[in-house]
Amino acid sequence: MFKYLKNIFVLIFICFAIWMLFFDANSLIIHSELNSEISDLEDQKVYYGNEIIKDKKAIKQLSTDEGIEKMAREKYYMKKENEDIYIIEYEDSLKLETQDD
Repeated sequence: MFKYLKNIFVLIFICFAIWMLFFDANSLIIHSELNSEISDLEDQKVYYGNEIIKDKKAIKQLSTDEGIEKMAREKYYMKKENEDIYIIEYEDSLKLETQDD
């Protein structure tokens, strides 16, 4: 084994391999970081694609008068004249404040 290490070509190859794996600007470590970043960006792309689909559905619903009225009633609690609104909140849907003594 030591006779191979005395060969200048083997030594140069080992030095080159170590340099390329750890110290170069395109090293294995940097490639793994870039691959993880690419994976994160692809996940974000899928998430935002789904958000775009949901927003398009909401825009389509709001393009009609019935859709606007439904959103105004449900989200902003608006009402027509001569109409009463009763908001029923269940105990498990309330945000209860905890007191620290």
